[in-house]
Amino acid sequence: MSADERVLLDVGQIMKAHGLRGQVSVDLWTDRTERLSPGTTLITDRGPVTVTAAILHQQRYLVSFAEIPDRTAAEQWRGVILRAERLDLDDVVWIDDLFDAEVVTTDGLARGRVVSVEQNPASDLLVLDTGHLVPLTFVTEVDPHTRVVVDAPEGLFE
Repeated sequence: MSADERVLLDVGQIMKAHGLRGQVSVDLWTDRTERLSPGTTLITDRGPVTVTAAILHQQRYLVSFAEIPDRTAAEQWRGVILRAERLDLDDVVWIDDLFDAEVVTTDGLARGRVVSVEQNPASDLLVLDTGHLVPLTFVTEVDPHTRVVVDAPEGLFE
């Protein structure tokens, strides 16, 4: 995959300047906190930024980027989305791998295609083109963009 074809994920957003030395408050949208490890480069619409330090502070992170030297500069970065390439992780299914996949039950019965994924406190839900909602906890197998096998309890598709 070329640099132009790489998949970038939205991983956070710069919320506001913090202090006088260029730190910014970042709302991290992923549970992968290594996205803010020193030396990590994140992509923005303004170009790449490199993390020099980060610390958790009141449900957000205070982050120093090499490219943001002072408060005046930090104030100009409010609202900027931070992106990163996918991490190369074993046994991880990315949400966009589920789109347009056919959902079938463990007995082979086709139930529809995935058109979106909705957040839900108990378990995110696959939204099928048939209108059915399937909790991700029932997914047993994924062949990206092709097929999702679910072990659905009786009555889920009624």
